Amino acid sequence: MSPLKLYPVGIQTFSELRTKNYLYIDKTSYIYRLTHSDGKYVFLSRPRRFGKSLLTSTLQAYFEGRKDLFEGLAISQLETEWEQYPVLHFDMSLGKHLDKAALNRYLHHILGRNEERLGIVSRQAEDVNVRLTDLIMDVYAQTGKQVVVLIDEYDAPLLDVVHEHENLPVLRNMMRNFYSPLKACDPYLRFAFLTGITKFSQLSIFSELNNIQNISMLEEYGAICGITEEEIYTQMDADLNIFSQKLGIGKEELFAQLKANYDGYHFTWPSPDIYNPFSLFNAFANKKIDSYWFGSGTPTYLIEMLREFHVLPQEIGGRKCGASDFDTPTEGVTDITPLLYQSGYLTIKNYSSFSNLYSLDIPNKEVRIGLMKSLLVNYVQRPASINTLVGEMAECIHFGDMDGALRLMQTVLSTVPYCDNTHYEGHYQQMLYLIFTLLGYFVDVEVRTPQGRVDVVLRTSHTLYIIEVKLDKNADAAMQQIDLKNYPERFALCGLPVVKVGINFDSEKRTIGEWVIE
Repeated sequence: MSPLKLYPVGIQTFSELRTKNYLYIDKTSYIYRLTHSDGKYVFLSRPRRFGKSLLTSTLQAYFEGRKDLFEGLAISQLETEWEQYPVLHFDMSLGKHLDKAALNRYLHHILGRNEERLGIVSRQAEDVNVRLTDLIMDVYAQTGKQVVVLIDEYDAPLLDVVHEHENLPVLRNMMRNFYSPLKACDPYLRFAFLTGITKFSQLSIFSELNNIQNISMLEEYGAICGITEEEIYTQMDADLNIFSQKLGIGKEELFAQLKANYDGYHFTWPSPDIYNPFSLFNAFANKKIDSYWFGSGTPTYLIEMLREFHVLPQEIGGRKCGASDFDTPTEGVTDITPLLYQSGYLTIKNYSSFSNLYSLDIPNKEVRIGLMKSLLVNYVQRPASINTLVGEMAECIHFGDMDGALRLMQTVLSTVPYCDNTHYEGHYQQMLYLIFTLLGYFVDVEVRTPQGRVDVVLRTSHTLYIIEVKLDKNADAAMQQIDLKNYPERFALCGLPVVKVGINFDSEKRTIGEWVIE
């Protein structure tokens, strides 16, 4: 049995989805609401590969009056007047990893592409802001219509240098210069829509354009990007049947796996559960649950910022922040929480009206495991062999063989060069946290008990492991601490058998020296 539609993996052009046999999750009711609101300048923040580019392309088709592309969609029952406007579309996603000169050339290039598409003869202005102003004015004069400006991934040229204190101001000033005509050309603009991942302050990027409506956290636009459970059941039900038959499991079991791996995003509160569209479509196309979003690339800036803020792996999730924290400009952050949220590594999980605080956590299994793999390089310089280790350890622990799992870890780690600054217990504690998280199990560190703190707690479906770590001592000393502090008593009501594990790491050999399991 073949799917009813092709899955739009990497397809970001609305017209291509509608004219070919691609599945399109209908978001056009949001397009109608967005274009019939009072806002003239609109900004939307969503993580990468979450459908921002497709949304921008849909807006372009709508403003170009391409009514035929919207037949059968929600907006066809809402829109009564299909007026055509000239559209300038700037895709900034290719403006990454560029220095000042290269970025200037790229901005001139995308201006030239728009001039060519709209039949405008370039005046060859040397400054990009002058050339953009000329373009808007000339299009208005030629068509007699106000101009629509769509800017996709407005922050792409800045993200990879956000941690570079010398390069960021240079490129930021260039982008501010490029965007400056949006204010001066206000009478000639019908609508301006900008998407991005992060929020740079209006002062630093948009100059005097202080009337941008940020819809990123408005409840009515909570599901404008991504896919909801309702949309899966109503628009992908036949696809679920095909997928579950391919895997040889029930539809509900498949849905539970999809939910665990790709669901869990909320961009406002209350909010429907939002699935990552890139991962979801890849899973349906490949008929396999796998890591797709993280596999498409982990932004360098994120890892650099985690290092700069000295964030330990176990400290990424479980955060709280106020509403104003989400509006902290990226270039002025003193806390990494907003950046983790905007980038999709944290999402809203709850909100307290009493304290006015949002609870943030890692959205799902795909993001949690992907993050830990990316951070493992901070602990093991060449982590390629870790992939094999993780698979074999997972099998051992699944069958209750912790001894075999630790033997595997001892062998592999003894052959892998370590990073510097490893002469303290916390390094090995964090490394265990990363590796156990990669196994897909619940793991926590520094778990409080009435008598002290347990180094590592690992919970599987059938066993709870209490793990104490020592460095250059012996495993018996680790076990004695577990017994002395009576750590198992803290977990007596967990409903699982408790196994105690004492581990000693050898700093000279840089691997596990010995262990005791009781």
